[in-house]
Amino acid sequence: MKRAVGALALLALLGLGAAAAGLAYLQSQGATPRALAPYLLHRTSGHNDLIEGTGRVAAGMLLRLDRGAGQGYALPPLAVGAQPAALATAGGNERRVASGEEARRAFASAVPGDLITFLPGSYAIKGTIFASRPGLADAPIVVRAEHPGTVTIAFNSSEGFAVSAPYWRFENLDIRGACRYDDNCQHAFHVVGRAHHFVARNNTIRDFNAHFKINGQKGVFPDHGLIESNTLSNGGPRRTSRPVTPVDLVGASDWIVRTNLIRDFVKRGGDGTSYGAFAKGGAQRTVFERNVVLCEQALRGERGQRIGLSFGGGGTGKKYCRDRQCITEHDEGVMRANLVAGCSDVGIYLNSAAGTRIVDNTLLDTAGVQVRFPQSGATLDGNLVDGPIRGDEGGAVRLGENLHTPIWQLYLGRHPQRALFADPGRLDLRWRGEAPRRGGSATGPDLCGAARGAPASYGAFEDFSACRAGAGQ
Repeated sequence: MKRAVGALALLALLGLGAAAAGLAYLQSQGATPRALAPYLLHRTSGHNDLIEGTGRVAAGMLLRLDRGAGQGYALPPLAVGAQPAALATAGGNERRVASGEEARRAFASAVPGDLITFLPGSYAIKGTIFASRPGLADAPIVVRAEHPGTVTIAFNSSEGFAVSAPYWRFENLDIRGACRYDDNCQHAFHVVGRAHHFVARNNTIRDFNAHFKINGQKGVFPDHGLIESNTLSNGGPRRTSRPVTPVDLVGASDWIVRTNLIRDFVKRGGDGTSYGAFAKGGAQRTVFERNVVLCEQALRGERGQRIGLSFGGGGTGKKYCRDRQCITEHDEGVMRANLVAGCSDVGIYLNSAAGTRIVDNTLLDTAGVQVRFPQSGATLDGNLVDGPIRGDEGGAVRLGENLHTPIWQLYLGRHPQRALFADPGRLDLRWRGEAPRRGGSATGPDLCGAARGAPASYGAFEDFSACRAGAGQ
């Protein structure tokens, strides 16, 4: 009897030892449960029923451990993204348009200071509207609805607005892709070449592959742009092999992407990989700040990889890079006070991105942060990461004060950062207790526009209730 008990104890110890060794190996390989699950499905598919069934069971268990049993959820009105209040816009000569053709004529003859106002109504526009006449720094050309929610523009074309001249501004518009096939609705805005100092504010844009496409033309790049307080989404998975990235920036520098709501950018086609926003192609000094990025808010359970924010994306062909070499994909970027949640892959991904600062972000239900390749270097401070922070394949990570979870804990179903909130699976981000605070201070307002405490809480916000629409009224 004693020998039997001893043998059982030895087997238990060996089992625990094997499990510990397995967890250590997965940790060393950077393999999170949500990454291992689709790999198991792929490796076991096409075999007999027993093997396929075992693969499905194992993958389901891994996803439940890492992601829980979350479903799509209703999103409460937020103070981030497009808002119902109209922007106060000063303009010179107002030109009121009531049809697509009137809009084309106004665009074609626009002069600095023009205020092109769409009258209330729905506009079905075939083909692209070109913005090729320059505005001036003190007299931009403004295109707008007088009040948000009164103008809907449906484009049935690869590009909606093609902007190739400087100082154009678009405000308060509701823009939709209305193509029968997703391949045909590429961009709501294509900002190219000499279109520097482009501004888009308080627009609602849906059902495009890349809502904003920004890139160079003949060696000239549209620098110094601003994408602020827009809501970018898709009503269903994009059935395309083309890139699916609501903010797709290649080569342009000194852009700010701020206080936008970016959600549901699922790609059902090609490699199945999509991003909420990236800057790459030798771009410099991009700032992603105070955005809410929900990879899968209404669209859950799709195969493929959704990544929140990235400097570097999936890389760039040399002929499209600013320096024609792409020695680095991005330099001196900042990601600050963003909330990234519900991603099947990492929340933040750096690919050959040098000199990056990642500060005061909150990442929930993602595979964490990945800093990849020797060209990548990042300083991380003040972040609350429900997952690991990894430097892979030579990526350099400099850590300040951060909360994050090692991979091995995810295989045990442990999510200490997620447990800080009331119901993160439904974006109820009230603190369960006192907010965790760090020794250092934070600079600038938090995600919700509030001043940071002293000492500051970890992550993007002090009190998420301030991000609810109307909370400050």
